Amino acid sequence: MNDLIGKIKRCISLVIIYIFNCFPIKKNKLFLFSYYGSQYGCNPKYITEYILENYPKGQFDLVWAFNDLKSKKHLTGFRKVKTMSLKYFYELCTSKVIITNFRTTDLFIKRKDQYYIQTWHSSLRLKQIEEDAMDALPYHYVEMAKKDSLKCDLLLSGCKYSSEIFKRAFWYDGEILESGTPRNDELFQNRLVEKYEILERVNIPRNRKIVLYAPTFRKDNSLEVYDLDYSKVLEKLRERFGGTWTFLVKLHPHLMSQSNQLIYGDNVLDVTSYDDIQELLSISDVLISDYSSLMFDFSITERPCFLYVPDFIDYVKQDRKLYFDIAELPFINVASNHELLNKIEGFNFEEYSHNLSAFLKTIGSFEDGKANESLLKKINEVCCNKKRSERYEAV
Repeated sequence: MNDLIGKIKRCISLVIIYIFNCFPIKKNKLFLFSYYGSQYGCNPKYITEYILENYPKGQFDLVWAFNDLKSKKHLTGFRKVKTMSLKYFYELCTSKVIITNFRTTDLFIKRKDQYYIQTWHSSLRLKQIEEDAMDALPYHYVEMAKKDSLKCDLLLSGCKYSSEIFKRAFWYDGEILESGTPRNDELFQNRLVEKYEILERVNIPRNRKIVLYAPTFRKDNSLEVYDLDYSKVLEKLRERFGGTWTFLVKLHPHLMSQSNQLIYGDNVLDVTSYDDIQELLSISDVLISDYSSLMFDFSITERPCFLYVPDFIDYVKQDRKLYFDIAELPFINVASNHELLNKIEGFNFEEYSHNLSAFLKTIGSFEDGKANESLLKKINEVCCNKKRSERYEAV
């Protein structure tokens, strides 16, 4: 019965799309969404914020799609639509530029004169993706991803290493803009007023130092690996770096309903529901992660990063293969709380900085804090009809 209802909804959606695809495309309209409408964040957010800060009101008609409009009432500067609604399909079908950080579905039937920008959601990654990880991905995702790549007109790359991955594993042979990652421009700003605003939003005094624990999820949904000893880590950070510290813990959204089982203690705050991880990175003095691509974003700050990977051997066997030998990364990896405390105590800034610089040179980083500026030059070309999409035409 559910399958039948799903098929009926899909047929109705396709009819709606067919009708709206007959309407004129609005040349200055940009349609954006992040993780299928679940948040206002990642690269699409920072592209939006750059436009709002640097372009006259009305030059671009910005439309965002969200699953939950009520929780986004406070957002201003652009129009909002609910995903899969009639307005959603109208705005999507009549937008000149579509921007997302993840794959689109087959309910985006791209028109000849539309331009689809895929920002992806990391500047570089440790875990293998797409065709490189095809054996670990569901068949339906792989098929959807292949179709999505045919629609894509532009991919954004944070480094030469990422460009090579896209060319090899993304089922894509189109243009790659090698000018950095829009969301990472935030990490070059170091604006004190903005930092204070973020601290206020998470109820932390201005004089606190911040350690952020932001691990990724596990395929088997195991919780045993998230066993950081928060109190001892806070104590060791105070001894090594001075100051009063607060622990922010942002688990993967998959674990949001279970975060209360894993996050507790004095000066430990659960920020799993906080939309914008980039803002949390920007205020953090130390990052503790594991296999997440956040380590590469955080490298821009040149602040200490530790990888807590007690399940490393099992993870590589059971989840996904990695692009790098974890021992070759500039970030300090540990397999136990005891080892983490020792590494914090013996942290050497000079050695860490040297290793980090060498790594960024090896991967050929494009990050310079001007990714949004470069991208908007491209978008302006597209909206002024100097460039049009010819890679994909709806049948």
